[in-house]
Order: sequence, then C-alpha cells, then structure tokens
Amino acid sequence: MLAAALAIKQNFKPGVITYSRKVFIPLTNLCRDYCGYCTFRRDPGDPLARTLTPDQVLELVRAGEALGCTEVLFSLGDKPEVVFPEMRETLRWLGFKSTLEYLEAMCTLVLRETSLLPHPNPGLLSAEWIRRLAAVSPSMGLMLETTSQALLSPGAAHDRAPDKVPAKRLRTIAEAGKQHVPFTTGMLIGIGETLEDRIDTLLAIRELHRRYGHIQEVIIQNFRAKPDIPMRNWMEPTQAEMLRTIALARLLMPDVNIQAPPNLSTPNYERLLDAGINDWGGISPLTPDYINPEQPWPHLEQLRIRTESKGYRLRQRLPVYPEFLSMLEDRPGLLLTKVKSAANGEGLARRAA
Repeated sequence: MLAAALAIKQNFKPGVITYSRKVFIPLTNLCRDYCGYCTFRRDPGDPLARTLTPDQVLELVRAGEALGCTEVLFSLGDKPEVVFPEMRETLRWLGFKSTLEYLEAMCTLVLRETSLLPHPNPGLLSAEWIRRLAAVSPSMGLMLETTSQALLSPGAAHDRAPDKVPAKRLRTIAEAGKQHVPFTTGMLIGIGETLEDRIDTLLAIRELHRRYGHIQEVIIQNFRAKPDIPMRNWMEPTQAEMLRTIALARLLMPDVNIQAPPNLSTPNYERLLDAGINDWGGISPLTPDYINPEQPWPHLEQLRIRTESKGYRLRQRLPVYPEFLSMLEDRPGLLLTKVKSAANGEGLARRAA
C-alpha cells in the first residue's frame, strides 16, 4: 500500500517536497465550541484567554517577514461573540461588530503593510463571508476533521461543539468551491472515529474536489494527547496508522496535495514521506504551534536535511499552491498584485528555501 502511494506521489510531483514558511497568528482563542481534544480554546476570565490587537498582529507579522515568511496563518475561535459578552465588548473597543469583521480587517492590514499573504482558518462561513475574505486572502481553510455523526454524542470528541456538525462544514467547503476559492481541508485521526469513518471523510473531500476543483491541499493530522484536555487519557494513533491513512488519501486522491505536520510525528517524521505526502504544511521560524504548543516545529535546516535524506528537494511555497494561482486572476487589485510579487516563475515563493 505504501509503495503504491509513493509511486503515485512521484508521478504527481516528483523529486520535490514543499512547505510554507509562516507566522502563526492566534487572533483570538475565545471559542464557543468545546472539543474534547482542544487546548487552544479559552473562556473569558481564563488567564490565558486573549485577543490580539492590530499592533500586536503587525508586530508579529513584520518579525516573520524579517525571517523570510510568506504566509500569515490566522487561527481563531468560532464566533465567540455569539456566546461571550466579553468578546462583544472587546470587538466594540476595537471598532468591529464581529470576529469575522475583525479578521477581514487584519487580513487587509497584512496586505497593505507587509509582503506576506494571509491564510485565514475562521471556522464556518456563509457565502457572503467567503466572498469577503476571498477578497483579502489568496486561500483559506477549514478542517472537515470527520464525517462521523457519532462524535457529536455526549462524551464524544465533538460533544458541545455546534460548529463541528459535518454537514455544516461540508457546506462551507462546498460554498468555497462554488466561489473558486483555493481551499485547504483535511481530517483529524484518532479522536474516536472508525476506519470506515476515515474512508468516508476522504471520499467526501474527494467528491467536493471532483465537483469544484478547489481543494488545494488535504491535511492528515494525528491527535496528540495533552494533560489539560478532556481526552487526556485517550490513546494516540500510532505512526503506522498515520502512514496507512496518508497512503489511503494518496490512493484516493492521486492529483491532490497531501500534507502531514512533521511536529506531530517526531522523532521520525521523515517516515511520512514514504506514504506519499508532498508537503510539510506551514512551519514557523518565529511562532509556536498554538494548537499543539507542546510539539515544537522542526528547525528548517533539520527539515531540509531529513527531506533530502529521502531523496527530495525542499522548496518553499506560498499559502496558495502554484497550480491554483490561476483562480486568483478574477480578483484584481491589491491581493493579486501582492501574490504576483511573492511568487516566482514556478508559482513558488520567491524567497529561497
């Protein structure tokens, strides 16, 4: 199975593994969902709860720019102002009516003031908000995670997480496809789903891509237990499970970019290359992985060495993949200008890996 998947990858994009050098911006970690595996979300009053100001955002982005980053990954809780009056007050103080409106303004700020490109992960979106965010970001993302309805049951991973209903997430991904937005999605394995669920999730993603042609990347992410989450005693998936799942994704989607985060598969993350991935995802030389803070990113030089040990060349890409740049041609203005300035002749990042 791994050999077949690797052969398909080599036919798809031979000899090269890509990554995106990014700044991770946790715009707000307030969230109305309570996923059993999440250590990112906070309630108001928690000492670690925070919403970044525009000055803080710009300071981080400029620091990343100095380190050769080309992507600003915006991660944030899903519509916290709906349930938290404290977030509504924060937004009023900042001059905005909603978290999405604030996100839109920060994407615009990044485009106007820096050379970096925003990639927002804002949760569920309406057609109108997809349109608005697509005007200020070349790509965006939403993890499907799973199509399993069983994980919404009491005590399961998505209990008390209204935004994790699979149909709602599929609707957002489909709407992005209708609007020709380059889109990143993926699955989270090891949170209580079955093998059949994993296959169903991959097939659902494949169907959306066949229909709209907009899935630029599929992430295969493994659950990692943490001491401060409800699922702290949950068994983590083995690396063998990861390899099989990646290989399955590659076999089902031979012409789609498949990514797996190296920091969640240490110490032997280079083995993921044997299953058919062609991308390492976003790696930051500046900011931690706020979703998995106990798992540091690999140093870029180590990433290069391990990638080359498997016979590949490591190349830095933009948040939008080269083959999806043509989708941006109908978005004239500052966004397109900044994308063209950031891309080299191959559609990868101008900066050297």
